[in-house]
Amino acid sequence: MRVVVADAWCRFRTWCGLRPFWAGLFTLLAGLPILYWPYANLDLGGIPLALSTTSGAGALVIGVLLMVLGFTLWYRPAVRVFAGVATLLLALISFPVANFGGLFLGLIFGLIGGSLACAWLPPIDAEPSTGSTDCAASVGSAGDSHRGI
Repeated sequence: MRVVVADAWCRFRTWCGLRPFWAGLFTLLAGLPILYWPYANLDLGGIPLALSTTSGAGALVIGVLLMVLGFTLWYRPAVRVFAGVATLLLALISFPVANFGGLFLGLIFGLIGGSLACAWLPPIDAEPSTGSTDCAASVGSAGDSHRGI
């Protein structure tokens, strides 16, 4: 079981190293509060609190687009600059449209994700091969210690 987990973790680390993983994660997380707040019905001491706006459709579109851009960064890293600039623009547009950018959470996450996407560079060809040998060595050592060797 330990070897399977170590192997899965190694493959996940290799996958993350070949794409702008953190940029995609922050961009994906930016869409969640922008989508949530316009449609949330909260109670504050028995008093209903609604953050609904007249531009709830705008918040829906911005939130969905940010989430799609997050997945795009993970699965199509070649379009990272376009996705990064689009994320930055959507995050800035969410400030006046979607309840101050999802109460500043979506705005901040969007700005971080877009900046990381624009700054990310693909790894050099020599780097993935050294990373894969490190993973193979760690999986082998984990397997050996599990077997009692």
